Amino acid sequence: MLRDRAKQRLRERIEERLAPPEIESTPVERDPEFDAKAEEAIPASVRMISGCHDTQTSADVQNVSTFQLPDAAGKAGGALTSSMLNIIYQEEEPSAQDLSFVDVFLKARDLIKEKGFTQTPQLSSSRNIDVSQPFDLMTNEFGSEGTRYAVLIGINYVNHTRGRLSGCHNDVYNIKKYIMDVGKFEEENIVCLLDDGVEREPSRDGIMEALEDLVNKCQPGDTAFVHYSGHGGRVRDETGQDPSGYNSTLCPVDYDTEGQILDKELYQHLVCAMPKGTALTCLMDCCHSGTVLDLPYNFVGDGEHTEMEPNRNFPFLMLLALGKVVKERRAKIEEAGGRREFRAARRENRREARRERLFN
Repeated sequence: MLRDRAKQRLRERIEERLAPPEIESTPVERDPEFDAKAEEAIPASVRMISGCHDTQTSADVQNVSTFQLPDAAGKAGGALTSSMLNIIYQEEEPSAQDLSFVDVFLKARDLIKEKGFTQTPQLSSSRNIDVSQPFDLMTNEFGSEGTRYAVLIGINYVNHTRGRLSGCHNDVYNIKKYIMDVGKFEEENIVCLLDDGVEREPSRDGIMEALEDLVNKCQPGDTAFVHYSGHGGRVRDETGQDPSGYNSTLCPVDYDTEGQILDKELYQHLVCAMPKGTALTCLMDCCHSGTVLDLPYNFVGDGEHTEMEPNRNFPFLMLLALGKVVKERRAKIEEAGGRREFRAARRENRREARRERLFN
């Protein structure tokens, strides 16, 4: 009897030593003025899950069967997409019912680290989210109301001699299955862009057109989802407007001839353009993706943070000015009228934006 009690005490001591330490943090005080500025700058409820900090690179996992994904068949995939689905979609069933945002992000970080990668997932948002609430990949803000639209982008750069990836198409296939099974998205409302010679080409114009179409479809009460799996980058901000000195970018399949997509453009044509009363979630599985959508609140899944924090250096004035430009351009496009004229005006709109990037 005494020996059994001694063994039990020894086991308890070992468990205490192995248990993860409790995270102590000072609660971040809410700033109503900051919250009001964020809502003015970004009318919609927007949030982004990214695979790493701006300065980190993301990983292309060569065998996602190690993440126990459904029907992986030894295929490749992105580390963020693979780890997230491992946690929230085990055995092709929703498996995050009892997990908070903090829980999911820490589990994803640990799983990524276990596979030998160092990136840290994070969540950014246009609103201050309580990350202790139950996790939901696609916000359920409007319940069963409205329509759900998605744009899924996967680029393996198959025709490039350098920088090829192998898992981005599989990321799209897995995410598409998840949002249809769990998020109740209709297939007719999902647009896929893949460099596979079958789906729509993920060119610069193709991606921007798909995002603009998404924005134009969404009405108050609707929910949108964007997934990007491919290369991300950083380029020096020649305007001096970005506090970091760099712009985060997405790399379309024709980036070498048509250029990368800057975070400023995504803010203009996606984040700011989403109508008030809509919700958008973006999952960005690429390098340097931490602030690619320029959102004012951030949570880092590093085990040290327990809540979202406002970015006190957020450039509200600059982004409000960009938003005003977008609204003026949209008004011009709407004035054009007709489908053919609409598309022609939109192409001219993109050419004008490209000229601005070259000379600003």
